[in-house]
Amino acid sequence: MKTVQISLNSIDKVKSFVNEITKFDYDFDLVSGRYVIDAKSIMGIFSLDLSKPIDLNVHAEGDLTEIMSVLDPYIIK
Repeated sequence: MKTVQISLNSIDKVKSFVNEITKFDYDFDLVSGRYVIDAKSIMGIFSLDLSKPIDLNVHAEGDLTEIMSVLDPYIIK
């Protein structure tokens, strides 16, 4: 598992984020405080406080290069 901090501070960002990660067969969880949401659920994402950075847990093994390149626009550096 890999954890990165992401920012989804607009509706367009949320839509494009969900469209990108649904292409992968791995599980993605968003963690905000005590809430853990399936990152492939648009409704779930909108239940979070999107004004703050959110932790994204990627449940995948091996080479994550492709996933990380897709997530790059959302990752807080």
